[in-house]
Amino acid sequence: MSDLSTKRARCATCLRAQSACICRWTAPVEARAALLVLQHPLEVANAKNSARLLHLSVTGSRLAVGETFDADELDALLHADGRTPVLLYPDTPGDATAPPPFVQAAPEQLRLVVLDATWRKSRKMLYLNPALQRLPRLALREVAPSNYRIRKAHAPHQLSSLEAAALALGQLEGDNATFEPLLHAFAGFVEQQAAYVPSP
Repeated sequence: MSDLSTKRARCATCLRAQSACICRWTAPVEARAALLVLQHPLEVANAKNSARLLHLSVTGSRLAVGETFDADELDALLHADGRTPVLLYPDTPGDATAPPPFVQAAPEQLRLVVLDATWRKSRKMLYLNPALQRLPRLALREVAPSNYRIRKAHAPHQLSSLEAAALALGQLEGDNATFEPLLHAFAGFVEQQAAYVPSP
């Protein structure tokens, strides 16, 4: 196979070019809460995006791509296996309709829903999918500065999808240690991506 063909070949698992495969950073973890990642289409081909690594690492997780989802299909994703969905999203004062309060339950009864998008696009996904607006929300507590140095953030506490999901799962389950491997995997992923950026 020529060098050009090798560069163009894609990994069937992480869907990236073989030369930029991230499968070695996959850190399998078992979560008691289910995980559903709703990824905006513009994030799919973004090399700095961490959602695919998150999905590959969390056993049994689902990843669906779209901006506007069919209402019935989205309902099926949210409520599969009879679980109660909770949206990982900060409180946003000024919303026309306040979301219902989140009531803590056994992790085995819950599904964490993560919107993988820029802040602006995540707001649009909420607006276009009323079912998401009706979900109780989970806000993160005690957020440390992000390690997401390969992507511009407006504040040090703006996390990648992987970092946010790892912290949220730990918060839901009262067990941050189980999800530490995700953060270690993310650190390796960041180092790999940073190596592709030319030095100034």
